[in-house]
Amino acid sequence: MISIALVEDDKELAQWISDYLSAKHYAVEVYHDGLTAYQALSVKTPDLIILDGMLPSMDGLEVCKLLRLKSDVPIIMLTARDEEIDEILGLEMGADDYLTKPVRGRLLETRIKSLLRRAVPKTDATVEQDTITLGNLVICKPTRAVTLNGTALKLSSNEFDVLWILAQQAGQVVSRESLSQQLRGFEYDGFDRTIDLRISRLRKKLLDDASEPYKVKTIWGKGYLLAAEVWQ
Repeated sequence: MISIALVEDDKELAQWISDYLSAKHYAVEVYHDGLTAYQALSVKTPDLIILDGMLPSMDGLEVCKLLRLKSDVPIIMLTARDEEIDEILGLEMGADDYLTKPVRGRLLETRIKSLLRRAVPKTDATVEQDTITLGNLVICKPTRAVTLNGTALKLSSNEFDVLWILAQQAGQVVSRESLSQQLRGFEYDGFDRTIDLRISRLRKKLLDDASEPYKVKTIWGKGYLLAAEVWQ
């Protein structure tokens, strides 16, 4: 049975989420404060973590940051406000996805399934290419390692996933709809800026020009394109 750690100080909400996911055959362990959750999850890592952003004893963002140093476990952040700063902070700290309260059960389940699919390693190595080399940019999927001009880049799990998808179609436009479907498991609604934020952070890691990107290009009205000929 898939194990999920739920860290939420609102006991009524935590009970509702726990009951909903338990009915869907997930094993749910509930924590009501950040410090207790961090101590427990540092010892025993579940298959996925649902983490509230505002917690007593240790802030949810800090818990996320510290756990990410230890593990690549998928993390969904819960935010109380639909504000871009909450989204940016959560993703910067290493969260894989976020949901704005009030939580909707079916949407939460969709996000969980999407992240768990991404977390399962491929067993058939012949299905897809393991390493992509574009000049001095080398991307290795099995180890999730990226080097540029011989220097290892520190990419988050989210950033690597975006780069891998773009690199598979280097020189071609990849739509926001396609990225959203592959990365998050649902269609792009025209308003969600998660993909744009991940692209922005990826550009910084790839030393792209922030004012006029030429490595990861925005093709207005279409999507994004990873240039194939600029990595020499």
